[in-house]
Amino acid sequence: MAISFHSGDDHDEDEVVSEINTTPLVDVMLVLLIIFLITIPVATHTVKVDLPVERNQPTQTKPGNIVLAVLADGRIYWNQEILPDHAALVEKLGAVAGQKPQPQIQIRGDNDAQYASVGPIVEACQEAGIAHVDFITLPSRG
Repeated sequence: MAISFHSGDDHDEDEVVSEINTTPLVDVMLVLLIIFLITIPVATHTVKVDLPVERNQPTQTKPGNIVLAVLADGRIYWNQEILPDHAALVEKLGAVAGQKPQPQIQIRGDNDAQYASVGPIVEACQEAGIAHVDFITLPSRG
């Protein structure tokens, strides 16, 4: 009871005694606890997705393959030959895209190279119609 009235023989007026009734609070907290326990398994249910599997297969550099090296300062090498600009890269990629079979393009990026240097090379390969582009990385230490 939130407020109780006591009648006394020695007092003419009724005294008001206020107490905190915790029963409604406990009832609300138990209901919230039950709701959370029921909804947590539903909220953590995830959609089944087949994630790609790592395919780190060592490739052999064949004489017909083309290795594009990107240095940290953005310079691009076509095998051992430095390319003066991006237009020269696009021109050379367009020439090899028409070969049958197409040579495999392998991109070797410096560890300190920015994506801004490597991204346009991948884009140029796509525009030229190169079907197979690989990235050369170090083998994992394990």
